[in-house]
Amino acid sequence: MTRQIHDQFAKEYLEELLASLGTIKKSKKVKSEVQEIDVWFEPASSASRTELPLGLLAKMAATCCLFEPFRNPPSEVEIRSCISKLYAVHGEVLRKAKRTNKTLTEAELPVLWILTPTFSARMIEEVVGIPPSFLPEEGMKEEWGKGVYFSPNLFKTGIVAIHQLPVNEETLWLRVLGKGGTQKRAVEELVQLPEGNPFQENLLEILANWRKNLELRDNLSTEEQEEIMNLSPAYLQQREEWKQEGIQEGIQRGSLEGQLSLITSLLEGRFGPLDAELSGLVEEIAQLPISERTGLLLSLANLSRSELLERFREN
Repeated sequence: MTRQIHDQFAKEYLEELLASLGTIKKSKKVKSEVQEIDVWFEPASSASRTELPLGLLAKMAATCCLFEPFRNPPSEVEIRSCISKLYAVHGEVLRKAKRTNKTLTEAELPVLWILTPTFSARMIEEVVGIPPSFLPEEGMKEEWGKGVYFSPNLFKTGIVAIHQLPVNEETLWLRVLGKGGTQKRAVEELVQLPEGNPFQENLLEILANWRKNLELRDNLSTEEQEEIMNLSPAYLQQREEWKQEGIQEGIQRGSLEGQLSLITSLLEGRFGPLDAELSGLVEEIAQLPISERTGLLLSLANLSRSELLERFREN
């Protein structure tokens, strides 16, 4: 179920970013067997292609490609499954070209991009065919930078190890799809983008909805609780947007209940099940001015239980 939630989020997220650059073929199935491609992308012609600040993602989307994002590092079997989808797509594209008497060059065939939050040295060697100690001379192409690996050219497959990407504006959109500290920092950067960024508003809504879907699950794992914490900056900002637009559930009653529920969830994500002392802080935190409340909730990961309690005793 968690995998399905992540897959839906990743599809919506990538489609939102890529829509400005070309055409998305949603839920495209290949005929060799019932296999669904996460995102099949075809770029717009260079004349109509919009220049937008998408950095590394825009570079990846310069040619026809398939995106397969993973929540956890893919196994050898999962990687081979992705590659089989790519070859099925190649077959479909070539058959279509043959029917119209069109000749395709190798460069016109789609590329596969596998997006993984982490990738081990052993798996890099399995895919690239060269031990990581020999990189970046081969396997990691210099013009792509750290964290981007390629199989031999014949296989037309690239793998992005998100945790290895440099932390800069060029990689921001991909780092949001990472895990742990990588994702946390990227979400914070996304929230702090200048007003008027063409992607921020819609992406914050997608991230906030993903967080809400995770929160509805029972028996959350430690990893899922961490993910909820990572997404909280986006949720808090989006929640204020919803409130300003008048579509926050319940308007008045729902507003307070929503605040209490959010605060309880964040405290539980940081400290586990709440005892009487921590439960007593929920309403106190809800009464804080919005700027102070947001700052406190964003800093929870760095506060110990005693530090949090002491802060309210001082008040």
